[in-house]
Amino acid sequence: MSRKPANKPNTRVQHPEISKLTIWRRLFTLLLLFVAISSAGATPAADTGRPKRIRYVFLFIGDGMGPAQVSLAESLMPDGKSLAMTSFPVLGTALTHSANRLITDSGAGGTALATGFKTTNGTISMAANRLDTLRTIAEMARSKGMKTGIVTSVGIDNATPACFYAHNPDRDNYYDIAVQMASSRFDYFGGGYAEGDFPGKRARSTGFRGPIPGIMEKAGYRIARTLEELRSIHPGTPAWAYAPYDRKAAMDFEMDRSSSEMDLAAFTREGIRLLDNPAGFFMMVEGGKIDWACHSNDATAAARDVQAFDTAIREAIAFWKRHPSETLIIVTADHECGGLALGNLANGYTIKPELLKNQRISSQRLAEKAAAWKQNGTVSYRMALDSVRVWYGLAAAAPDTSLVLKPDELTRLGTAFSDQKPDTFAGAVTRILNERAGIGWTTNAHTMLPVQVFAMGAGSAEFGGIYDNTAIARKIMKLARIGSAGK
Repeated sequence: MSRKPANKPNTRVQHPEISKLTIWRRLFTLLLLFVAISSAGATPAADTGRPKRIRYVFLFIGDGMGPAQVSLAESLMPDGKSLAMTSFPVLGTALTHSANRLITDSGAGGTALATGFKTTNGTISMAANRLDTLRTIAEMARSKGMKTGIVTSVGIDNATPACFYAHNPDRDNYYDIAVQMASSRFDYFGGGYAEGDFPGKRARSTGFRGPIPGIMEKAGYRIARTLEELRSIHPGTPAWAYAPYDRKAAMDFEMDRSSSEMDLAAFTREGIRLLDNPAGFFMMVEGGKIDWACHSNDATAAARDVQAFDTAIREAIAFWKRHPSETLIIVTADHECGGLALGNLANGYTIKPELLKNQRISSQRLAEKAAAWKQNGTVSYRMALDSVRVWYGLAAAAPDTSLVLKPDELTRLGTAFSDQKPDTFAGAVTRILNERAGIGWTTNAHTMLPVQVFAMGAGSAEFGGIYDNTAIARKIMKLARIGSAGK
């Protein structure tokens, strides 16, 4: 039985962890000394006045992107260059706990950003009771006549993008989530494929209705698999565009992407073209693979995907220049992942992030290659080390002493290579390079660290200060005049 949207869902779920939040909130105030670092480059002026009505809203979500991920990505930029997001005139800080955990997942984090309400981990835009649905800012925008678009570098039915167009008590119900793309009547979906269309995910559904692409086409959507196909779609035509995808329906990591494949910026740019109209639009763009790189503790892949995410942000800035008084751009994250530290115990006050530039493929891609080595049985440990030299710069003998493998490290790699799990070898190689660069990690999971909020354009002054992540959605609702949370 379907239920009407909840007006006042119970967001005060009692949990022992939440009682500690007040103490942690005070501690986080001190952390602002770190996140408030000033950026180089030209700074767009903040709009301190109250606009008549914001017509164009961009919400960029760097999944897993904490302050350290941003700083690391910027440190790997070419000399004299900086990230676009760090030049935004307004900087805020958002707390990320969910309704039942101090450490959120992307379901609860995405729901907070999409609806303005807290919910429990694993829940997709439903109240903490997992019975009542919560209206999203994208749905509100559409009901006001604005066009809507959702873009992501991971599967389009993954938790964060799903929170803007779907409602489900369990984020793992990929097929049931994916079919809601068609019923949402949103104008544009771009980036990843639908993991729910994979056989194993289809089997989980109790109401299989056929392949997801077929459902989308019956609903009037044009499907584009290449940039040429996407460019051929005219504004006003609902579209779903996706790139070549991996075993989880996601785009490649930026450092593994072929130059012939669309990047996040291309999906964003074409989405703007399709959505642009006098009534306005709302577009959410997620850099989802930042989080995946951090789960693998792959600092280089995380930094490169932050940079790719930032390139997509530049597309929104180009649009803002044409509509400065009616466009709002917000960049934030749903949570931090990995507990990334720019500095570690072994290196003390020394950090060499430039060593990460020697890594040419992601840890995931190395693991895939190691799996192929195991399968065909023709690659020896010595041959594997030669590949490590080519792809990571690490070797028993190297021009840069910072990249020379020590005897104990060679032993570690030999043990890892003998392991039956290919991820073990790839993880060991990546860990050594991270250690040499002075990079530290505390976990392979999320953390409760606060995240930054960068804002520019009309109404951007509203996003300064410290607040809960639910406030981001509520501020957007107010500024765009599309409704209020729970109504």
